[in-house]
Amino acid sequence: MPTFNDRLRQIILLALIILIGILLFREMYAFLPGLLGAVTLYILSRASYFQLTMVRKWKKGPTALLFIFAFLLLIAIPIGFVVMMISPKINQIVHNPEPIVQVLKDLSHRIEDASGVKIATPENITEFSKKITSIVPSLLNSTASILTNIIMLFFLFYYLLYNGRDIEKSLGRMIPLKPKNINQLASETKMMIRANALGIPLISMIQGVFAAIGYWIFGVSDWGMWGVITGIFAFFPVVGTMIIWVPLVISLYATGALWPSVGLGLYSLLVTGNVDYLARMSLMKRMGDVHPVVTVLGVIVGLGLFGFMGLVFGPLLFSYFIILVKIYFNEFGDEEEEAALT
Repeated sequence: MPTFNDRLRQIILLALIILIGILLFREMYAFLPGLLGAVTLYILSRASYFQLTMVRKWKKGPTALLFIFAFLLLIAIPIGFVVMMISPKINQIVHNPEPIVQVLKDLSHRIEDASGVKIATPENITEFSKKITSIVPSLLNSTASILTNIIMLFFLFYYLLYNGRDIEKSLGRMIPLKPKNINQLASETKMMIRANALGIPLISMIQGVFAAIGYWIFGVSDWGMWGVITGIFAFFPVVGTMIIWVPLVISLYATGALWPSVGLGLYSLLVTGNVDYLARMSLMKRMGDVHPVVTVLGVIVGLGLFGFMGLVFGPLLFSYFIILVKIYFNEFGDEEEEAALT
């Protein structure tokens, strides 16, 4: 029977552990995307890694480095392609914002001629264009943080692979649940991460392709680049792609292309938007049986909590809430019913 002193020492030790954990979390919060990314890559590759190292007897260290190299290629090649395509346009906007100002002026004149309402003065338009161009350098300044998290991601990924079995056994001992519920939690985690880490990029690629086709049909210049950017913004639910195609529709209208602007607006609203929702409902459900509401709400919550990695871990967190409620009733529901009957 534990004595009062034993209980007191236990409470003090737990309080110290929680306090130090909170302090560590606060200081390491900036590296949270890297940690979450490492966990994602580990879950996606653990089965293949264990197959190579435990069945085929490959050496653990070189095999882990091989996986890191493969993921570097998978990440670096698309990012490099996007940067090469977009950076000239960004530099052009930063050093010469006059085309943006001219489009806004043309739009203001056309609306004023059609309705008699003056929506903006030349001074307001110039100020607005300056604010837009000032956003670009701030986005570029976040490169250092992104690179730091990528380095942290692959550093942690290596040790997760190398010590994966031991880490999983330790977590299994620490989680205060029955073995069957621990297995359920693990399987749900694998399912959700695979569905979101693989499904969301695939959905964004599909939406980017359909958007690029629409831009090409209705005469948008640099339609391929805008399709890639639309695919990137398709990661964000509800209004993601509208951030791109609405300004493009307005730009076409401002330059006098009335019917192409109407056509692109209808195409983007009916085709690009519906491709997103249809793919999200069908593909995500097939890959992980994930309800669309969980995906959308989870992404909204996750972006605020985890940044870009919230695209994967937001839906996972949302699903965890539902899973833990089920596990609670599995753990304690039967016992409480039995106690009520006796």
